[in-house]
Amino acid sequence: MKLLPKTKPKNHWPIINAWKVMKLTSILVVALTFQVSAAVSSQTITFSGKNVPFKKVISVIKNQTDYVFFYDMAILKDVKPISINVVGAPIEKVLEQAVAETPITWIIEGKTISFIPKTEKLKGFTFLALQQNIVKGKITDEQGAPLPGATVLVKKTNKSATTDFDGNYTIAASEMDILLFSYIGYTTKEIAVSNQKTINVSLKEDISDLKEVVVVGYGTQKKEQLTSAVAKVSSKDFNTGSVSDAGQLIQGKVAGLSISLPSGDPTAGTQVLLRGSSTLIGGNANPLVLIDGVPGDFGTVPPQDIESISVLKDGSAAAMYGTRGTNGVILITTKRASGSYKSSISYSAILSTQQISRSLDMLSAQDYRNQIAAGKRNANNDFGDDTNWLNAITQTPISHTHNLTFRGGDSKTNYLATFNVRKLEGIFLKSDNNLYTGRVDINHSMFDDKLRFNLGYQNRSGNYTTTGDGYSFNGYTYRQALIRNPTSPTRYEDGSWDSASDIGNFNYDNPLGRIYESSGQNRNNFSRLNSRIDFLPIEGLKLSSLISYSRYNETRGYAESKNHISNTRGGVNGFASNGTRETQDRLVELTAQYAKKIDNHDFTVLGGYSYQDNFFRDYWMTNNDFQTDIFGYNNIGLGLGIKNGTAFANIGGSTAKTNLISFFGRLNYAFNNRYLLQLSVRHEAASQLYKTDKPWGTFPAVSAGWRISQEDFMKNVKFVDELKLRAGYGVTGTPNPNQFGAVALLGYGSSFYYNGTWIKTLIPIQNPNSHLKWEEKHETNLGLDFELFKSFVTGSVDYYKRNIKDLLYDYSVPTPPNLYDKTRANVGELSNQGLEVLVNLNAVRTKDFDWTSSVNFSTNTSKLKSLTNDVYTLSSDYFYTGSTGEPIQTFTHKVQVGQSIGNFYGFKVVDIDDQGKWIYETPGGERQSSADFARSTENKQLLGNGLPKFYAGWNNNFRYKNWDLSITMRGAFDYQILNYDRMYFENPTIQYYNRLKSSEDKVFGKTQLTETALEFNSYYIEKGDFWKVDNITLGYNFKKLGKAISSARIYASVLNAFLITGYKGIDPEVDRGGLTPGNDGRDKYPTARTFNFGIDVSF
Repeated sequence: MKLLPKTKPKNHWPIINAWKVMKLTSILVVALTFQVSAAVSSQTITFSGKNVPFKKVISVIKNQTDYVFFYDMAILKDVKPISINVVGAPIEKVLEQAVAETPITWIIEGKTISFIPKTEKLKGFTFLALQQNIVKGKITDEQGAPLPGATVLVKKTNKSATTDFDGNYTIAASEMDILLFSYIGYTTKEIAVSNQKTINVSLKEDISDLKEVVVVGYGTQKKEQLTSAVAKVSSKDFNTGSVSDAGQLIQGKVAGLSISLPSGDPTAGTQVLLRGSSTLIGGNANPLVLIDGVPGDFGTVPPQDIESISVLKDGSAAAMYGTRGTNGVILITTKRASGSYKSSISYSAILSTQQISRSLDMLSAQDYRNQIAAGKRNANNDFGDDTNWLNAITQTPISHTHNLTFRGGDSKTNYLATFNVRKLEGIFLKSDNNLYTGRVDINHSMFDDKLRFNLGYQNRSGNYTTTGDGYSFNGYTYRQALIRNPTSPTRYEDGSWDSASDIGNFNYDNPLGRIYESSGQNRNNFSRLNSRIDFLPIEGLKLSSLISYSRYNETRGYAESKNHISNTRGGVNGFASNGTRETQDRLVELTAQYAKKIDNHDFTVLGGYSYQDNFFRDYWMTNNDFQTDIFGYNNIGLGLGIKNGTAFANIGGSTAKTNLISFFGRLNYAFNNRYLLQLSVRHEAASQLYKTDKPWGTFPAVSAGWRISQEDFMKNVKFVDELKLRAGYGVTGTPNPNQFGAVALLGYGSSFYYNGTWIKTLIPIQNPNSHLKWEEKHETNLGLDFELFKSFVTGSVDYYKRNIKDLLYDYSVPTPPNLYDKTRANVGELSNQGLEVLVNLNAVRTKDFDWTSSVNFSTNTSKLKSLTNDVYTLSSDYFYTGSTGEPIQTFTHKVQVGQSIGNFYGFKVVDIDDQGKWIYETPGGERQSSADFARSTENKQLLGNGLPKFYAGWNNNFRYKNWDLSITMRGAFDYQILNYDRMYFENPTIQYYNRLKSSEDKVFGKTQLTETALEFNSYYIEKGDFWKVDNITLGYNFKKLGKAISSARIYASVLNAFLITGYKGIDPEVDRGGLTPGNDGRDKYPTARTFNFGIDVSF
């Protein structure tokens, strides 16, 4: 027996005094810290038994300590059962008693126990004790960075070891052994042990991603076995910097996935559209977002906590989620506890500032006075000042984000805990968002890893300032800053914000007054507790349960003082509101999966049950006519508005509950890893279809793959590494978003006076329709995956076609016999199709320099195929939607059968006459003067479309020694935007308000527009095509800095760095959602350019 020196015990880390909002999370982490520390330092064993198999003793030691064993099975073949009795004994005494009457002995090195024979021969098995050596070493990448979690395997045995956080390993091996060193994403290396005691290994990155594991519905699959359109983005490829939410991490990186940030508000999130629109009024058009299997959104977890994001794009992949997967599925995998870790701490911080990405060119005070001198404005409009109103309401924001991560434990019990603080300031005054998040993830395994427990808890508290009722920052204030007279002062001599002229002008307010004479706060809290249990009773069988409970609470308050324009103009004498909102979500999922390999046949069968319920409750109250401003919204009952029954005072609330129950199954089959097949089905019912004829829906899917490159006839095609053909078909559904659609509903109407009392009337607000059912999306997808020239070029091509049937729409019906004049029914049909191409290029890969490049391209077109059937019809095959707002007040879009979704519809102007009046073109092609043209709906025509037909992205990553540079670019093409700012602020009839400088430009290169009424016409429809440099990041990576710091990186980045476009507005990435895409309204929060400086440190 030989006892080698023990490794030094690990130091306990200090307990962190966390923020108050994360008390519970802190307590959990501290408790876990002591538990794991005690387990590591207290390596004692209690066990008693007679005639116990030696393997049972090994199992007891493994369960009561964190030691691991390495030995050849032949050594224990003739070891007889033993008797043992120990109580709180150290590991050495237990081993001495265990091997006392056996032909073997033991070696301990660190946490590794090895068995070797006491003699040179053990009943015919030749094994020299002196040949058993303890081999140590370190595994790194080509740049010398450690690879934690890498595997070291003694070839042709079951002996293995795993590297710690610093890449170090220890393993028992003989001189004749060969060691295999492997790590996910890197090529495996073989090294003969010989007489070496230390073997350090540098692994090369495997540029082939065939073996990459991709998260799919209810499990994972190797990329080489995928038969559906699935994209994965790992954390190393994420966009960096102070991103708004998880959506910006993968912006421009997935073909067919459009992610934009139309607002610079620090409380705003990204807008997501995957493969076009799929509903008219059916409900949420966003993809389903799952965080570790639990529904959420891109803002649920901090971006720093995310490990990878998978996108299930086609119907065959998303059908496993049934009604929730109609718009695609995005699976977010957070950084989880796993494996055996050396206790570690990592810290990251980002310091950032912002500026408006592009400002509109409004008239300055001098420009305004020049117009007065030219007789274009009234002389009494000059108030003698020089004010840049946009500058007056903006600030130089300083934001900072901090993320602290703790890891620890062993192969049986391990944990990860993160603390995240985001204190964000916006470009505008009183615009902010403060978020404090704590998250803990704990794993524990038992019974030789056959039973696994996972517990996760997250708590996020937030607060932000509001300058509008229901807003963080009211975009109407931004409009006022644009149109405010630049010669007027911020305040008048008497200290007031507004003068008589302000009150007399329509929608003309002092923007600073709106900000400073209002006060508001939104406080919110989100918490989620989830637990997962996996049981592996026999080889290939896995039984799992997932239980999750989430809760969101919000309290909000807002007040306007007596000096606010709402009082000075509207006489409301002070206004206040407050309210609360609560949501609760519960999820239970049970699954069973069995995998079996029979010769060249691989089978995986999955079956499951899911139950989800959602609860919502909202309360609000508004009041006015306050005697004092002192209390604001904190004592809203002091207002007299409710008592007097004024229009600005009201009390209301609502509550709702929905649930969804599902049964699902999936079969995966592979023959010789060459021919692949996947079948799935989901059967579910939703409470929104209560009392309907068909509350249940069945959603099947099938997909197949053929790995052509595995065929014999491809063996001589040397430049092809992988070529796989995919085909899939899947059905998903969307229920009616409203509850109780199958029954008649009554609501409160006007009041009437009867017998000395005012009585509220009840009126019909909904007709019953028991025939309501699911909207169904039928999607076909054809795809090709390829890897060429030893993975120098990789990529995929996908073509898809979607047909959405039984679209919901509200149809006009006669009264009587109906009690209400509209009925919702499933009638319409919509289709969209597109092409997606992704090409990755591993351009250069040397020791000192790497360059990888990725290009993606996608198209999408959508068309309405039908709106009527035998029961429900329209008076015409179209309807109008969208609004220009006041004072033009007309629609902007037309939705028509046989036409694309997103079509602008209005008057077409083609020229201007010598008097500065519009010359129009009728739908028949005839030119008419402004005097002759009839401004009627019949003379409106197609002016463009607000949805891009083409999207593209180009991502580049460079590394030179310790330096790295990444550049992310993307664009959208062939679409139009209605520029509201030009439509309203170029018109020369605006006297008092400010105008754009372009109001002085010659129209159609001829002359200036003369005074004419505000109007929506084709002159204000612009090309929206753009190419944007989204992210530029330059970083430097430090090698290990002393004993305490294992790695460090500093970087600088710019988000929304550069824009190439012909569009004259602020940003061509405007709202593309719903049926009115491309409307660039006046009330907004402009997009921002963000400058970041960041640091990442691991201890």
